Amino acid sequence: MPYNKSIYLKAEHILTKRRNDAEAEAKIRADEIKLNLPEVDEIQGELSKIGLEISTLFFYNGNAEEKVLELRSKSKALVAKRSEILRKNGYDEDAMTPDYICPVCCDKGFINNRICQCHRQLLKDLMKEEVRKHAPLDDCKFDNFDTEKYSDEPDENGIIPRQRAEKILDSCRKYAQNFNKNSKNLLLLGMTGLGKTHLSLAIANVVINRGYSVCYGTSQNICEDLQNEQFGRGDDAFYTKRGVLDCDLLIIDDLGTEVENQYSIATLYNIINSRILSKKPTVINTNYDFSELLGKYDQRITSRLTGEYTVMQILGKDIRNS
Repeated sequence: MPYNKSIYLKAEHILTKRRNDAEAEAKIRADEIKLNLPEVDEIQGELSKIGLEISTLFFYNGNAEEKVLELRSKSKALVAKRSEILRKNGYDEDAMTPDYICPVCCDKGFINNRICQCHRQLLKDLMKEEVRKHAPLDDCKFDNFDTEKYSDEPDENGIIPRQRAEKILDSCRKYAQNFNKNSKNLLLLGMTGLGKTHLSLAIANVVINRGYSVCYGTSQNICEDLQNEQFGRGDDAFYTKRGVLDCDLLIIDDLGTEVENQYSIATLYNIINSRILSKKPTVINTNYDFSELLGKYDQRITSRLTGEYTVMQILGKDIRNS
């Protein structure tokens, strides 16, 4: 999953801080215990000697098994004695051991060169933080998408908006639950206030939880940042060309809100076409209908939207105040 470099660096920083904090706190407790309980310090010295002796025996050519068992038994007894002394003096028996957030990897993030589950979860959490900077991710779930707000009266074409919304909700939920790098592209059409952004963010929530990287942004913000990057003004840009093109799922919100100029058109074409060629899924939502899209964009873009995207059109009136 190609997360942004900044996410990997943030995760590394957090893991390092967790580990250093745990070890520093353990050292403070150990120093205090050594000062107040010298007998524990003596036991620690004995345990160190036993550990060294056992490691030496592994290189011994003779039969050292019996001696190793004897030393381990002695070590076990010393540990039990240390625990008893600590408990009697109000300390936890593991007070001298670092209290790592993840005891499996000791907050290193890897186990035998394989990423630990705590590291995976941290990357997911940081990915969500990135999306939250520009959208209300936590407010938009499939479970709180209320189809009751849509009319159950047929429109002029005999289509019932509520039934259409329920069908689209189910399709988006299945799309997110079964998402993979070969998933199809989606185009959500509908008037303002019909839940397109909500469904897009609900997809993002599930896809991120499944361990995939997601880049979410409005068409306007993405185009502006990529233009700044192109002309060397992208030091504080949130969206980068590589981030937009390389993420597992790109979600473009509000297609059509970008500034109308040739650069924006070229940028959108490059994004849409490049991700199609690299077989990377994209979800786009827009307030425009197909006829408006055909009038707004040239054929290079519209032909790809019609030929490479699964279209879902939400019907009805603005539900935000209903």
